[in-house]
Amino acid sequence: MKAATLSDYLNQVSLLRLIAVLALVLVVHLPSLPTWEAVLVVAGLGWRLLIALRQWQLPPPWLRTGIAVLSLVGIYASYGRIHGQVPGIALLMIMSVLKLLEMRSRRDVMVTVFLMYFILLTHFLNSQEIWTAIYLLVCASAITALLIDVNHPGEALPLKRILASGSKMVAISLPVTLLFFLLFPRVPGPLWGIPSDAGASLSGMSNEMAPGDISNLIMSDRHAFSVKFLDHEPAPRERYWRGPVFDSFDGRAWKSSGVSQRVQMPEVELLPPAVRYEIIVEPHRGPWLFALDVPDPATRPDKSFIASEYQLMKGRDIISRELHVLTSHPNHILQKELPDLTRRINLSLPRGFNPRTIALARRLQAEHATPQAIIQATLRMFRQQPFVYTLQPPPLGRNSVDDFLFETRRGFCEHYSSAFTFLMRAAGIPTRVVTGYQGGEKNELGGFFRITDADAHAWSEVWLEGKGWVRVDPTAAVAPNRIELGLSEAMQASGELPSFLKRGGWNWIRDNLTAQWDWMNTQWNRWVLAYGPEVQMDLMRRIGIEDWRGMIIALTVSASLILGVIGLLLLRQFAPAQNQEVAVRLWAKLQKRLLRAGIAQRPAEGAGSFAERVALETPELGDAVRHAATIYQQLRYLEGATPVLQEALAQAVKEIRT
Repeated sequence: MKAATLSDYLNQVSLLRLIAVLALVLVVHLPSLPTWEAVLVVAGLGWRLLIALRQWQLPPPWLRTGIAVLSLVGIYASYGRIHGQVPGIALLMIMSVLKLLEMRSRRDVMVTVFLMYFILLTHFLNSQEIWTAIYLLVCASAITALLIDVNHPGEALPLKRILASGSKMVAISLPVTLLFFLLFPRVPGPLWGIPSDAGASLSGMSNEMAPGDISNLIMSDRHAFSVKFLDHEPAPRERYWRGPVFDSFDGRAWKSSGVSQRVQMPEVELLPPAVRYEIIVEPHRGPWLFALDVPDPATRPDKSFIASEYQLMKGRDIISRELHVLTSHPNHILQKELPDLTRRINLSLPRGFNPRTIALARRLQAEHATPQAIIQATLRMFRQQPFVYTLQPPPLGRNSVDDFLFETRRGFCEHYSSAFTFLMRAAGIPTRVVTGYQGGEKNELGGFFRITDADAHAWSEVWLEGKGWVRVDPTAAVAPNRIELGLSEAMQASGELPSFLKRGGWNWIRDNLTAQWDWMNTQWNRWVLAYGPEVQMDLMRRIGIEDWRGMIIALTVSASLILGVIGLLLLRQFAPAQNQEVAVRLWAKLQKRLLRAGIAQRPAEGAGSFAERVALETPELGDAVRHAATIYQQLRYLEGATPVLQEALAQAVKEIRT
């Protein structure tokens, strides 16, 4: 008995479709692969295509095994491991191509098709944007169409029909998908991701600040978070988004001393008016949540806390988008009484650094009687002397503050905040550095503000008797437009801005398109990607579900009802009269076309007799009408009529032109 071959289970047309769909699924991953692997994947697909077209033999087992072993070694060499999100996807892509090169049976065909579904899901590990979801739906429809095709051995089914069927099946699944998305209990973490890998390449604010850090950061237009004010919008000079706070200086960089882990949240007196807003924070691999200046502790999210420097913190790194509704108070008195430990830390300076700055601080102390007077004198120095606000400051030496204040006088916000903080401490005023974001660009289409890494900023906080911690932004003394109008307006004429921040010319087209895309992306983030446990429970409470048990019951009942309705709708297509109904409808369409030519079927005239009469009266239509009549009679009167015949009758009727 002859052994079965692939051609017994899969015709050449279906095989070519399989290769095309696999290429569609893999192509998006290619840019993220090492060059050698991307070339290998493309070469493997091309090799299998040539085998199918030219009827070549499949590669022998020893060659496939050799490629697999070398690929495993290459992945380990490229990533340093073979497990985890990124190397796992790379390995999966290689194995899918090798499976294509050993396909000899129906089992191999089915494994390859279902492997495509699995690979498709991995795209969300790299990107969760709107286009990714659209791409997934298109690919899912194509794979489902392919699954229908390979389950009909023999002649390949019409492409249009299987694509329509595949798309229909995916569309039918969407209500159930939406239901499970809304009601299935959420867990903390990214919607699509592996905790050990998720967000590993994300950037943003760091846990330290050195000269050049923020000026480098703003060269990126990475989205940091978006904000929608629910009551009123604060003025630009009040839009300071508080992030990491640094109270320790080692001569080069500002860092946190760790006091926030040992000291409780400071007392704060919140003054009106309050600002209520909705914020969607992007993943950034840090524990801090950005808030407008001083947030109301009563509105802080679940499982968050406010540290001693009044940082809003999570107990874990932010590795997924999170939606929170907060209330902040731009007017406040923060930590009216300063503990001795906090005072000592915020006055400490490293020994042997910046002697000229220390001498300047002592002179300011001698000339001015109060801390407020020292602060104002320092800000006047920045305003009146030739300091320059620039994205391209010259490098600084070991005594970085001395070099900046007395030599280069060119710097970005981190240079000014670092120098100001050092100088104030040397003058006996407790001071610390605050980093975060300032400003944000409003999207008029959606009424929200988009804050990117280009809005990154650093400023200082001084502690004053009776007033607590007070924000002082030395950058505002040098470049006030940076605070009031934003970075792009402040440095528009400098020629230092990255292209995405430049205004004028044809950039207005880019800006309009970006605004529309940002609006769509924000809606997607708000309703899909930021739909975490807290948002889900809030929604459940609004519809009367108070706990997980009620959620599971609602999910079970709703899913059963939806699946029951879908099942009944699907059963209708298997009704015995279906083929006859289709045949009658198509035959009526043919009659209508012939009637335009003055040919009408008589009441007692059968389809065959009518076709013969048409052939006698209109010979040019005779063969086409006879062909249509033959298929019509098979569909109407013979058993075993198939959808293929329905398609054939529809095509025959379509080809009849009068």
